[in-house]
Amino acid sequence: MDSKLTDSTKTLRQGGKAMPILSTLVYCLDNGQVLLMRRNKEPNLGLWVAPGGKVEAGESPYDCAVRELQEETGLQAQKLRFRGLVTEVSPRPDWQWMLVLYVTTDLLGDLNGDQREGEFRWWPLGETHSLSMPQSDRVFFPTVIDFTQPFYEAKYVYNANLDLVEVIEQ
Repeated sequence: MDSKLTDSTKTLRQGGKAMPILSTLVYCLDNGQVLLMRRNKEPNLGLWVAPGGKVEAGESPYDCAVRELQEETGLQAQKLRFRGLVTEVSPRPDWQWMLVLYVTTDLLGDLNGDQREGEFRWWPLGETHSLSMPQSDRVFFPTVIDFTQPFYEAKYVYNANLDLVEVIEQ
């Protein structure tokens, strides 16, 4: 079974169980629009997601979010708001994630996505309900971007087919 695990999952195994992969997402809001990327690789191939990525060794989630946003879009976040924390678990050792969710309304620079991860587009917030998004993002996205809502924290439970079967809000 270990030969099928990704390198990052192998290094995060502890006590026979895979530790979650720590990652970030950054929702950029501007004039009633949100910046999303249609991924051109797994996970979430073909789905619209926020920019973000895995936290590297020695890096804080905040630092990761700033770095990933700049690398993927060319944009610099002047301030990020920590808006959510989601733990994703499944019976599969390669699907254990902890998502640190940020929102920014304060950006510098011009959108200059490198297209390695996918295609970027600004979407009117009123149109996002019709986009193909990951199951998890569809649940937390409306709350995370709404500053009148409290901080969002939840555990998302998936089955072996990676279908979202339970959301436990905390």
